[in-house]
Amino acid sequence: MATTLILTRGTRGLGNSGLFQQRNLIYGFKLHRYASDTGRSKIEKVLIANRGEIACRVMRTARKMGVQSVAVYSEADKDAMHVSMADEAYCIGPAASQQSYLAMGKILEVAKRSGAQAIHPGYGFLSENTEFAEFCTKEQIVFIGPPSSAIRDMGIKSTSKAIMSAAGVPVIEGYHGDDQSDQHLKEQAQKIGYPVMIKAVRGGGGKGMRIAKSDGEFLEQLESARREARKSFNDDIMLIEKFVENPRHVEVQIFGDKHGNAVYLFERDCSVQRRHQKIIEEAPGPGISSEVRRKLGEAAVRAAKAVNYVGAGTVEFIMDSNHHFYFMEMNTRLQVEHPVTEMVTGTDLVEWQLRVAAGEKVPMTQEEITLQGHAFEARIYAEDPNNNFMPGAGPLLHLSTPPGDLYTRIETGVRQGDEVSIHYDPMIAKLVVWAEDRQAALKKLKYCLHQYNIVGLSTNIDFLLNLSGHPSFEAGDVHTDFIPQHHNDLFPDRKKTSREVLCQAALGLILKEKLLTEEFNIQSGDQFSPFASSNGRRINVSYTRSLTLLDGENQVHMKIQYKRDGSYDMQIQDTVLKVTGELVNEGGITHLKCSVNGIVSKPKLVILDHNIYLFSLEGSAHLCIPVPTFLSEVSTRGTQGGAAAPMTGTVEKVFVKAGEAVEAGDPVMVMIAMKMEHTIRAPKTGIIKNVYYKEGDQVSRHALLVDFEDGETGPE
Repeated sequence: MATTLILTRGTRGLGNSGLFQQRNLIYGFKLHRYASDTGRSKIEKVLIANRGEIACRVMRTARKMGVQSVAVYSEADKDAMHVSMADEAYCIGPAASQQSYLAMGKILEVAKRSGAQAIHPGYGFLSENTEFAEFCTKEQIVFIGPPSSAIRDMGIKSTSKAIMSAAGVPVIEGYHGDDQSDQHLKEQAQKIGYPVMIKAVRGGGGKGMRIAKSDGEFLEQLESARREARKSFNDDIMLIEKFVENPRHVEVQIFGDKHGNAVYLFERDCSVQRRHQKIIEEAPGPGISSEVRRKLGEAAVRAAKAVNYVGAGTVEFIMDSNHHFYFMEMNTRLQVEHPVTEMVTGTDLVEWQLRVAAGEKVPMTQEEITLQGHAFEARIYAEDPNNNFMPGAGPLLHLSTPPGDLYTRIETGVRQGDEVSIHYDPMIAKLVVWAEDRQAALKKLKYCLHQYNIVGLSTNIDFLLNLSGHPSFEAGDVHTDFIPQHHNDLFPDRKKTSREVLCQAALGLILKEKLLTEEFNIQSGDQFSPFASSNGRRINVSYTRSLTLLDGENQVHMKIQYKRDGSYDMQIQDTVLKVTGELVNEGGITHLKCSVNGIVSKPKLVILDHNIYLFSLEGSAHLCIPVPTFLSEVSTRGTQGGAAAPMTGTVEKVFVKAGEAVEAGDPVMVMIAMKMEHTIRAPKTGIIKNVYYKEGDQVSRHALLVDFEDGETGPE
């Protein structure tokens, strides 16, 4: 009888306490041989049909299990972290995901060429694609996910709600019918009553979702949701459902196997969102009683069994203020926020995926799964929260992170020097922390966010600090309308930089100049020349220097007197502060060890081009060194009164042409960036003079898209 080699965990008997002691580390493994008629599959090599942090995440577990990993990558990702981590890597096409990460034929060809027995789809891309799962089965490649029937039934929201209702899972009122005409959908919205949620029946991740608050905006929101759904899922069928005001978004992690078993690993609260996408997730849900927790879990297991679910999945519910919950959708894949579940249950869900895909039973029974402590996950994005969270792109010129340990995880797919591309999701990393209780975990999260320092592009780190420090968030009073409700607190007016921090920036600049001068003199062989010194030493007099820094748009003028003892007197307006300090290199990162009027601090210091960045546990600061006017003048003709691109991206749709009259707020273009759709609207009423881009064009941030008859000419 033929035999098949598979992997089994050698520490099954550890129990949950042993799992928590080894939190999220993969244990040693024993090799066992099973007869081929046991129904188990051989998985010695797995292809990860994804990129970024999830590809790296799967590879780490595969490596510890002794399973080889195969990466696929687009031309834009040839130097990506997941490519270097893999045992093998294959280029599958251009940057556009339709020609690379969504190209099923190319990925299957690589799987066969590399000899991979299984494909892990990660999340996004092909992870919930029924056809891809079926193609894998046809090619006798293990698809690490549920059966294609479960993906199909749960991927179509109208079908999934019918199945859930039949299984006794509470569902919310809505229309899930076949008549997709604009008029019929509008009539259904009127019957349900505004506000309503317009949702693509396929997909997830907030794509193809819009809220219509009235008849007047319904059709515009419907068309916008359809365009985004076509772009993301190649399907624009919509459902309409009642929008619950200020709900919580609570989801349950479930896991099933091919033997009919299904378990739940408790809930996660993912309520705080922007653009229907999560920002901070936590487990367990704050304020949820053990009875509601049990009911949530049991409902989720009923949902899983109703579709014979296999592998990792998430059943998402909306919960009202009375903790009544209703089925929203089921994500038939591993979720972005799965690490918080791993942290509070002491499990490795990717390991579970590989084992269940190989034919094993779910590694633990429901009784063996226990809940310990509290975990948070903060998603760190390349985006500008102050500009409606517009996604960004660019190089990670400086990247320093908190140290990882058993209670702190950094899930990422980028390194310092990498580029965040416009072609894919703008997530930089996930910061995951665990502690004994929610208060301690939240304190640790804020501490680690202060240590996550990035230079080169806009990020949401400061926003995450404001959010995690908000009194209502600290109290666990969370819901999906949290950000709009607390907008003024979360987006405070920019404060002027303190005099102490200004002195730190000036000192850092002086010490950096001195260091560079000394290095230059050593290289030139004239290190003792008094004519090439930047230490400010003068015979019989003290050297005084004028320095101007830009604090936002405000110029700060300083007078700096170099003292004989190596200290500095720094004058800002009528205040003089005594400053001393030195540069200290710790682990390749420059710190500024300094004293300002006797107060000692040691912020991280980064100086790039004409920018000074300071990072400390008290906050971050960004000062600029003014550039001479003759170097900084850039033409701004045509930008007054026109509509400019809020981010780098691709023009998806153009609504206007030269000579047309528009009202302020009318849509003029739709742009796609980082897989998100953004509508650019007319800033004022007038006549369009020029339209500078057509559909399909690539546009840089701040580029003028259209201008008006009373404006100036556009780009030359």
